[in-house]
Amino acid sequence: MSWILLSIVSATLLGAYDAAKKWSVQGNAVPVVLLTTVSIGALLYSPLVIWSTFWAETIPSDRLVVRSLSWREHGLIAAKSVLVGASWTFAFSALKHLPLSIGAPIRATSPFWTILIAIAFFGERPTLMQWLGIAVVLIGFWRFTLVGRREGIRFTRNRWVALMVAATLLGACSSIYDKWLLQRAGFDPVTMQAWFTIDLVPVMVPLALWWYRFDAPRGSLSAGSVGEAGGRPAQPFRWRWSIAMVSPLLILADWFYFVALSDPTALVSVVSVVRRSSVVIALGFGAKALSEANFRAKSLCVGVILFGVVLLTWHS
Repeated sequence: MSWILLSIVSATLLGAYDAAKKWSVQGNAVPVVLLTTVSIGALLYSPLVIWSTFWAETIPSDRLVVRSLSWREHGLIAAKSVLVGASWTFAFSALKHLPLSIGAPIRATSPFWTILIAIAFFGERPTLMQWLGIAVVLIGFWRFTLVGRREGIRFTRNRWVALMVAATLLGACSSIYDKWLLQRAGFDPVTMQAWFTIDLVPVMVPLALWWYRFDAPRGSLSAGSVGEAGGRPAQPFRWRWSIAMVSPLLILADWFYFVALSDPTALVSVVSVVRRSSVVIALGFGAKALSEANFRAKSLCVGVILFGVVLLTWHS
């Protein structure tokens, strides 16, 4: 399979992942949804970790071997888990209250924030093309604020938009940290992904315990329970099969992404842009399955943002 086709498959799975997230958190207890999804991811990786620990020589490819780590290395991976855990908590909470066709495009601006962080903290100097890309992304983002007003969402005052932007910023920081872990600290992709997925479970446990103590419906935790918890409206947890799909979709999307990048002929700039096009799938799902409004106006904004991302990642 060519690296371009692998990138398209990754983008498709990533779009389905965004849709599964939105369906999972809609009217649901976000902390429990998060703990459930990361636990499923950890269960999926655990057999490979056990296999690598005891019978590594029988694994058909070195790319699938999860190596054991020192305490220091576990600490580095744990730091990534905390960073991603915070990003996911913000993103899932925001997505519960925002239309998917608003939330997903905000996440698609991640390359914009990554470059801004590199400028502010690492002294990098963007090329003329990247400055143009920054301007185009800002224009697309500004257009989204105008579309959002039609749905009563003021970007400058809406806390859920602020949370989604914060999640995107943390995601951009995670991308920079990923680069350091893979290129400087010497981690291989499957080792980093496996241990990071497992370490996410204890990161999410405190939030779930907080929900159980303060926000769970009193008297019954069943799917149909309602009422108040500690004087606040209760947040019942409802099981949906989309919750079980979140982690597998992300793991598969990342796997196809890593395999695409491992091809010596792959162009990182093209792979990155194709991967960000997953927002198109999320936009379509929001319009068709969730009946979200202003599809054409949002499509134009997404097109502008994706064009800006193309400029940002061109020859970077």
